[in-house]
Amino acid sequence: MTEESIADTIDAFARAASSAKALGFDLVEIHAAHGYLIDQFFWGATNLRGDRYGGPPITDRTRFAVELLRAVRREVGPSFPIAIRLSQWKPQDYAARLVETPEEMTSWLAPMVEAGADILHCSQRRFWEPEFPELDGEQGLNFAGWAKKLTGCPTITVGSVGLSTDFMGAFSGKGSQPAGLSNLVRRLERGEFDLVAVGRAFLSDPSWANKLRRGEPLSGFDPADLTELR
Repeated sequence: MTEESIADTIDAFARAASSAKALGFDLVEIHAAHGYLIDQFFWGATNLRGDRYGGPPITDRTRFAVELLRAVRREVGPSFPIAIRLSQWKPQDYAARLVETPEEMTSWLAPMVEAGADILHCSQRRFWEPEFPELDGEQGLNFAGWAKKLTGCPTITVGSVGLSTDFMGAFSGKGSQPAGLSNLVRRLERGEFDLVAVGRAFLSDPSWANKLRRGEPLSGFDPADLTELR
């Protein structure tokens, strides 16, 4: 992308956010995960630029996201919530990690919070896996937990929530029964993260959240529900 194209793209994001606010949405979320455009800037393997949007330091490769967030914030005003979805892993490489230490994670996330992000939506393949087990063990903080600890920003956790197998099993025809909720609730109650995002469990059981609130039995996930949606 030329710098002119980058500026045009940033402007398009800002105008889209302004339109969402005008239409009555409660917040906007910027998708900066899973190999999409903003995420491509984060990764040294895909960002080979030699200008101010590239370079070895993660803070330089975050510049595009930071400028985008500032533009969105100018458009929507100071009180309209902005979330940004982020990931360490990649669909092509589940073991990939963009940052290897809490210090690197702070260098990555803090500028985006300062630029206007109100919520960090932290995507994992499995929400229960610790982000830095070498530091706090196998029961340690997950991605959302570390992001909140390092930045003070509210976080959303997501990744195989309510499934007995991880979400990738859905693509190979595997079903799933409700599982892992006691672990999820325990982490939520101790303040590791602030919100929880649920995907596939809702496709098979649209009343999932209300059933959980009422203590009613939950339905399992059926891969056929993905097929029917198509």
